[in-house]
Amino acid sequence: MSYGQAVLDLADELVDVYADVFSGPPWNEDAETIRQFSVRLQADARRRGFRAAFAQSAAGIDGFATGWITPAAFPKDRGYAQVAAQLGPARVRELLTGALEIDELAVRPYARGHGTGRNLLTEITADAPDGRAWLLTSRLATDTVATYRRLGWHEVTPRPGTQTGVIVFLAPDHPGR
Repeated sequence: MSYGQAVLDLADELVDVYADVFSGPPWNEDAETIRQFSVRLQADARRRGFRAAFAQSAAGIDGFATGWITPAAFPKDRGYAQVAAQLGPARVRELLTGALEIDELAVRPYARGHGTGRNLLTEITADAPDGRAWLLTSRLATDTVATYRRLGWHEVTPRPGTQTGVIVFLAPDHPGR
C-alpha cells in the first residue's frame, strides 16, 4: 500500500496506465479527461484516508487502485450526484460515508484474467473500516460489472424510479450488503 507523495512520485506511470485502460471502449475517455485524471490525482493524494495499491511486473505498472474514506459531507461532483439520487440521503449515510471508497481500479489489458484486479481490490480494502468499502461503475461497462459480481461485490438496489447510468457496489465484507 502506498500513500500521498509515494503515489505522486509514480503519477506519470499511473496516467499511462489510466490512458491505456480508459481510452478504449466502453469508457472512450479523451485526452482532456485523461489529463484531468492527472490533476485529480494530485488533489486526491491529499484526501483523508487516501491509499493506493499497485500491481507490477517486468513490464512496469500493470494496474493500480486508489481510494479514500468517503467524507460525511457527501460530495456533489463527478458521479456522486447520481449515487445520491439512487440511494437517498439515509442510505448514503448508512452505507457510504465513513467507508473506504474505491475511486479507480485500472488493469492494463495484457494483465487481465490473471487475478490482478482481484488482488488490487483485496489489498486496497484490507483495512477498510469495519469491512465497509464501496465503488461505482458504469452500467455500460458490462464486463466490469460482471467482474465485480464474480468477485463477490454486491450491487446496491436503487430506490424505485431512480436508476441512473452508474451502479454502486458494496465490498463482500460490507455489513450493509
